[in-house]
Amino acid sequence: MPVINPDVTAAEALAELKTLPRSTYLLLVVAAPVMGLVFALRGPRAFLDEDLEVEDLPSTLRAEMMADNEVEHAMMGRRDQRLLDALGEIHTERGDEPLRVAIVYGAGHVPAIVSGLWNRYGYRPREAEWLTVLIPS
Repeated sequence: MPVINPDVTAAEALAELKTLPRSTYLLLVVAAPVMGLVFALRGPRAFLDEDLEVEDLPSTLRAEMMADNEVEHAMMGRRDQRLLDALGEIHTERGDEPLRVAIVYGAGHVPAIVSGLWNRYGYRPREAEWLTVLIPS
């Protein structure tokens, strides 16, 4: 099975973050080392516990606030576009075959995938399988 990795590089992610308003970007630059230290000391539970669910809609206030913010758009927009482009290539090359495609991206990317495939090709979700790939310690 071929494996495709349509992800952004660290440099591309940083360039995308630099498009944010200067105050937001500076806050991220200051907060990132602090968040890294907390993550190192407390593990993923420090940041993920409340939001680690398999739900279509945000179920916590923090998740709802993060669902539509400029940092999320900067971090995920280009990745979503690259993923949709890669899926488009698969559609072009093998769209006439019965085929299963596994997408190993976080659940936050699913809305862009679903709407992108619907808008581009008229695809609609028929079935899905959710796998937990990160379990907090």
